[in-house]
Formats: sequence, C-alpha cells, structure tokens
Amino acid sequence: MPETSATQPCTHTPSCPPATSPAREAAQRVVSHPEQGWSRLCNGLLVFEDTGELLPDGRIIAPHRPTDAPALVKA
Repeated sequence: MPETSATQPCTHTPSCPPATSPAREAAQRVVSHPEQGWSRLCNGLLVFEDTGELLPDGRIIAPHRPTDAPALVKA
C-alpha cells in the first residue's frame, strides 16, 4: 500500500477516519516502528506506545491507557 499523508486521502476502501475524528485510531498503519514506540496512521496521526497521540496539526492527545479508567468491581 502506498504511503499517504494528512493532506492526501487514503487509497483504500472504506476510507480511514480523519485525524480529527473520535474514531481516528481506526485508520490503517502505514509506518510502524515498535522498537521506537510509535506508528503513523494513514490519516497522518502519530500514535505512541503509551497511547499518546500527535495530530497532524501538532496538537497533542495525552496518553489514555485503559488503566486510567476506574476498575470494574464484580458483584
């Protein structure tokens, strides 16, 4: 699959959600560097191992690990 950028739409169907969408993490990975702890998605989003994100416009999304949610208590 050819690499795309934030300004070039993805070439697969269905199209990936834009980086500004709440579903932005559902975009396909086009570059992956697990040894460095990051990947770039088709929509230009950089996602990091700690679940932080960097939007194409430079805005930061703080890490949001599942452990940040309150623990479920079994009854």
